[in-house]
Amino acid sequence: MSSPIQDLEPKAIWKNFSDLNAVPRASKKEERVIEFMMQFGKSLGLETLQDKVGNVIIKKPATSGMDDRKTTVLQSHLDMVHQKNNDTDFDFDTEGIRMYVDGDWVKAEGTTLGADNGLGVATIMAILESKDLPHPALEALFTIDEETGMTGAKELDGSILDGEVLLNLDTEEDDEIGIGCAGGVDMTATRFYIEESIPENSLAYKLKLKGLQGGHSGMDIIKGLANANVLMNRLLYSAYTTVNSRVASIEGGGLRNAIPRESEAVVIVHRDHKDKFEDALHTLFHEIKSEFASLEPEMKFDLEQTELPKKIMSSDVQDAVLKSIYAAHNGVYRMSPDIEGLVETSNNIAKISLGGGKIEVLCLTRSSLASSKDDLVNSLSSAFDLAGFQVDLSGDYPGWSPDPSSEILKVVDRIYQEQNNEKAHVAACHAGLECGILGSHYPEMDMISFGPTIRGAHSPDERASISSTQKFWKLTQEVLKQIPVKG
Repeated sequence: MSSPIQDLEPKAIWKNFSDLNAVPRASKKEERVIEFMMQFGKSLGLETLQDKVGNVIIKKPATSGMDDRKTTVLQSHLDMVHQKNNDTDFDFDTEGIRMYVDGDWVKAEGTTLGADNGLGVATIMAILESKDLPHPALEALFTIDEETGMTGAKELDGSILDGEVLLNLDTEEDDEIGIGCAGGVDMTATRFYIEESIPENSLAYKLKLKGLQGGHSGMDIIKGLANANVLMNRLLYSAYTTVNSRVASIEGGGLRNAIPRESEAVVIVHRDHKDKFEDALHTLFHEIKSEFASLEPEMKFDLEQTELPKKIMSSDVQDAVLKSIYAAHNGVYRMSPDIEGLVETSNNIAKISLGGGKIEVLCLTRSSLASSKDDLVNSLSSAFDLAGFQVDLSGDYPGWSPDPSSEILKVVDRIYQEQNNEKAHVAACHAGLECGILGSHYPEMDMISFGPTIRGAHSPDERASISSTQKFWKLTQEVLKQIPVKG
């Protein structure tokens, strides 16, 4: 189906991106996009495989005169983060992403765009279907579940690939060449509690915090953006200590790798404290808004009376829970002492769900240094342990150690300078790329990561630069022509 997106240059990429974005592809729900990719490979007459966990591998022979070059793995992940604004009517399970062009940017209507990592996938598709692009023997690796556990990379068969070079197309700044990334671990803190009846003469209020930027909990954590869960806890704690308000429910944030943009809570307060309660919260919100004036200009806070809930938390449990969330670290924990401007260790308090006798707090802790990650995990666990939570860790994955002597790095760095008359920014990043895990399966594989400019990944503000995609495509084509010779 024709669309303005498909007419953009390079058409080879945007056509495939449009087709891909018509397929629902949430993490852990990749069945349809796996079938889509399998059919794509087979339609080209190429060897197309699906491994035991759902990764898709498509192999393409070298073009004429390129047989002496190292077999190259082109790698991107099939899944995307599904996030939308609360007022957006959209069903990720059945609908394709609604895209539009805004100047130099491709955007989505109130949802994530899927450029992370859909543009990488679409680029590999363009290479696979090309008939005149010189390249070595290729192994296209499309992994699953990168965004919520890196399951595809973790469970990849260590014998399924023959490549000596890997090009990961999942970096989000077009002037950056990635040579390292952070590892991470998921933390889940859970506590059950007995609910209590509502005291007489109570009023109920719904608190809504919204309009925050959100963003990628790795790449954007250095920006100091507001976390809706952290700010909601601050408001709740203030109301509790001021007028002894009681919490009935909290629902804030979503995916672990997205900085929370919105949070809602229902509390009750004695009707005699109505004015003091409202004044205290509005005053505090204005203070918070002033603190974040330059970072969160669209931040909004709504406070309105609502129906009384059926039950609330007991005062002693509420005291422990609010204090534990206050004590739990959020944001940058430590900057790298060796690489200027690189976040070494951080935590994102990603989701808080409270009500019906159960509290659950989800975090994602990242670090390029295992010992620092363990230190922050211990700090967070201690805060939750003291409040009676059970803390569980899962999804631990390794970082990717930089190799400044990489042969493919030298190739990509040189070509970038020749094409752009400036040096690329060679760096490690605080996001969780799959290269560290893939390297554990293939320790001798020479890896690099690069990609087009994407802003606001993991949020409904996600957007992809059209001119940057053109720049990226030019670089990618030339890199394939200059893959090092075997041996």
